[in-house]
Amino acid sequence: MTTTSPAKKPGGARIAVQRFGTFLSGMIMPNIAAFIAWGFITMLFIPAGFFGANSPFGWHWAPVAEILGGGGDAALIQWPGAMTALTATEDGATYQGYVGLVSVMITYLLPLLIANTGGRIVYGARGGVVATIAVMGVIVGTNIPMFLGAMIMGPLAAWITKQMDKLWDGKIRPGFEMLVNNFSAGILGMVLAIVGFFAFGPVFLGISAVLGSIVAFLVQFNLLPILSVIVEPAKVLFLNNAINHGVFTPLGIEQAADTGKSILFLIEANPGPGLGLLLAFTFFGVGAAKASAPGAIIIQFLGGIHEIYFPYALAKPMTILALIAGGASGVATNMIFQGGLAFPAAPGSIIAVTVAAIGAGPANLLVVYLSVVVAAVVTFLVAGVILRASRKRDAEAEGDSFAAAIDQTAANKGKESSALGALRTRAAGTTGSGTTETADRDVDAALGGLGGATATKQLNNIVFACDAGMGSSAMGASVLRNKIKKAGIDGVTVTNQAIANLDGSADLVITQNQLTDRAKAQSPDSVHVSVDNFMNSPRYDEVVEMVRAQHGSK
Repeated sequence: MTTTSPAKKPGGARIAVQRFGTFLSGMIMPNIAAFIAWGFITMLFIPAGFFGANSPFGWHWAPVAEILGGGGDAALIQWPGAMTALTATEDGATYQGYVGLVSVMITYLLPLLIANTGGRIVYGARGGVVATIAVMGVIVGTNIPMFLGAMIMGPLAAWITKQMDKLWDGKIRPGFEMLVNNFSAGILGMVLAIVGFFAFGPVFLGISAVLGSIVAFLVQFNLLPILSVIVEPAKVLFLNNAINHGVFTPLGIEQAADTGKSILFLIEANPGPGLGLLLAFTFFGVGAAKASAPGAIIIQFLGGIHEIYFPYALAKPMTILALIAGGASGVATNMIFQGGLAFPAAPGSIIAVTVAAIGAGPANLLVVYLSVVVAAVVTFLVAGVILRASRKRDAEAEGDSFAAAIDQTAANKGKESSALGALRTRAAGTTGSGTTETADRDVDAALGGLGGATATKQLNNIVFACDAGMGSSAMGASVLRNKIKKAGIDGVTVTNQAIANLDGSADLVITQNQLTDRAKAQSPDSVHVSVDNFMNSPRYDEVVEMVRAQHGSK
């Protein structure tokens, strides 16, 4: 028997935007590796790339760069079998040039991956297939990379497929299921691809043109830094995903395809403002916030988990002004000196930013570094003034305010995370008043159910599950995996997945308490344990002991 605390069901516009942003992020984040691969290929083999004809280092790798980067004259190079297309020179002459990887990946591969992921989120593998077919029509019906179309048409096609299947659910004669399922999906995919070509394609072109003109207006009149007035407060409230993945990423990819880089990738991902805020709390903060800030810097700046600094801003809301000032300064620096990233930096770590910036050349990397430093310094100075001005009052009022700010951050996100859990533990350890009872209030009963299940169910496959299956669940899985390894237990796998990808094969599923009901519905035959803190739950030791007892480890 497992128990979970009843999940709150908040409403309102903020939650709606938050969920929409999470959905968009769920389509983009699992495919970041593909974006990185495309970014590296672009960085290396386009004419201005490391090995291109106009290499800034003089490292021209002919004819490989002309084949993989595209544009090489097939009649001169004569590489057999590679795809070619009619290519125009600057003077209007045409020749058969190699298509290469760069343009094909950004035009077809990346949008189709996004469409398939969005379709799977809505309706599993079947939804992903129909979504991919439908978005192919949108792609061919436009002349720009159709990321926006993929993020809209993909989930829509999967939803239509789901509604179609409901029409004859339970009405198909035995033996005809495969015939009906395959033909219905194929015919619907064909129809949606045609509709996408003639109807949705022009619509998405119009939407992209409008969004692009807004960004162009802001750039032309040097107004791009004012976006920080929206982005920085939105980050603290976990509303940034809708803006970042819904607008900045699609437009940024189009810009990067044309110019090799885009400033839009750095508006939200710049780690400078968070670094500056945490440094300010390190030097001028009080109590638990001051003591925990240095450790948070490592997680935020190197690990790229920006949410770690949100409680600090909520503990002192005036410091959001410092984040706005720092963010705007970083954007202005990139705007003035033409800095940008070749592909999205995810997570927003200085390491990921470095890799995404170097592709546009060493000079661009220096500009990006400068934007990070400027953003951090400005945030530090403004936040420092704010913190020093109220330091005495803050010291007198110090108590549960920082812990309350951490709780507020978790509430804003809609769920706890391992980073926030670790921060709460460090804060509790500093003040001496913290307790882990609340963080693990659901685990005692859950482990009671686990104990009852051990007699009949061998626990060989343990899965940590969260929304995206990439961030907090990966950290939790790593913690338990290390504990099991140190206990000398063999034959047990500990992995992490998105809840939507649970297939019922897990023996034990560990989730944050707000997500347990969803996990149970996805994997009903598994034993479920719900916790509030993936990172450092003391109840992991009880799980290890039960697994040890099952496997007879000493």
